[in-house]
Amino acid sequence: MKTLTIRDICTLCGGKLTGCGDETLPAGRAVVDSREVREGDLFVAYRGEKTDGHLYIRTAFEKGAVCALAQYRPEDAAGPVILVPDVQRALEEICAAYRHTLDIPVVGVTGSVGKTTAKEMIAAVLSRRLRVWKTEGNHNNLIGVPMTVSGIEKEHEAAVVEMGISNFGEMTALAGIARPTVAVFTVIGRAHLEFLHDLEGVFRAKTEMLDFLPEDGVVICNGDDAMLAKLRCSRRVLRFGTGENCEVRASRIELLPEGRTRCRIDYDGRVVRADIPAFGRQMVYAALEGAAVGFVLGLTDREIEEGIADFATVGRRNAVTNTGSVTLIDDCYNANPESMRCAVDSLVRLDGRRVCVLADMLELGPDSPRLHRELGAYCREQGVDLVVACGPHGRLIAEGAGDIGRWFPDKQALIEALPSVLKRGDNVLVKASLGMKMGETADAIKELKLP
Repeated sequence: MKTLTIRDICTLCGGKLTGCGDETLPAGRAVVDSREVREGDLFVAYRGEKTDGHLYIRTAFEKGAVCALAQYRPEDAAGPVILVPDVQRALEEICAAYRHTLDIPVVGVTGSVGKTTAKEMIAAVLSRRLRVWKTEGNHNNLIGVPMTVSGIEKEHEAAVVEMGISNFGEMTALAGIARPTVAVFTVIGRAHLEFLHDLEGVFRAKTEMLDFLPEDGVVICNGDDAMLAKLRCSRRVLRFGTGENCEVRASRIELLPEGRTRCRIDYDGRVVRADIPAFGRQMVYAALEGAAVGFVLGLTDREIEEGIADFATVGRRNAVTNTGSVTLIDDCYNANPESMRCAVDSLVRLDGRRVCVLADMLELGPDSPRLHRELGAYCREQGVDLVVACGPHGRLIAEGAGDIGRWFPDKQALIEALPSVLKRGDNVLVKASLGMKMGETADAIKELKLP
């Protein structure tokens, strides 16, 4: 935000500037963690459940923060502090106003599954021609989106902003800050049903973004998704997928055991041959999303192909490892019924014994027991050879899997049983909601030395 001065920021949020310092100094990106502060940043002091950011204002100044945004001024604060009654509201106002000063394409990415992967793929594609700013990690909420927007500087030629929600109205707040010119919808799935109730609710909440898209904006959505296939709006709509209704269409899909995925992408007479350095049918959709944005923003077929080839997975998302004993697919980042089924679909494309190591999917509301049993049944129907599960709802997955299901009351018991349930040469998928911390199980599988 270096085009905004400390005085500008104070005016935009209606705050009171305290402390000494040059009010005409520019303020950089907004940062909420003092450990990440760089020279010229605006430090935003949140009062959270576990800690109070006001305790770190002094540290932020020592590391080079130019100003702090806070509810009160600590005695040891050694720089200008803008006082506001509500730090969150002030940050939103500042970043929304800053967004209006920017004249670059902004790609907003949302959906129930695959947001971060889509964001990374789109950024990889656009980076073949443009200087791109993107959401760091998965900072996609009411704190993360303003932080992302604040980091866009004059040298950037495009931005890719991931937007995640769990309730109605949140997307309105996020899109009001990011103001995307291109809206990308990955999948409408059964996530956060405790608050959004059903698929119709998820669809309504996600598509709040459309209210902030300019009239010449473009909507890019998954035409294979039943909810998104029926999306209608006054803006241009470009659908991607494998179906006949999709303008950007994938075919000749290959899932390779070394952890790569290939496909052909056709659009309006153009052909992109995608060689994706990641495993899974879901990666085809990520490549389609990247290609679709590339087509819309004027990239060549070669630039799109090179961008897809540059993609790198983030964290525990479909990371394929040959451990020497098994082929491990570590997809422990998160889970809901749609992402689970997609992962199973990819697993069963591999030759050899297929094993699912699963645990609870969280925040599914009153339908959770049924959805877990259905997942177990789906594994059996698709040809999985063994389903190993833990956790309270993991028991229901194992029950749904019938005679191929085994349940353990907790993660430690499952880990201890791994040498007896896995065989050398197995293909093993590990997946659950992030809160189940199944990464520990994946790490244990990596250490196994099977006969």
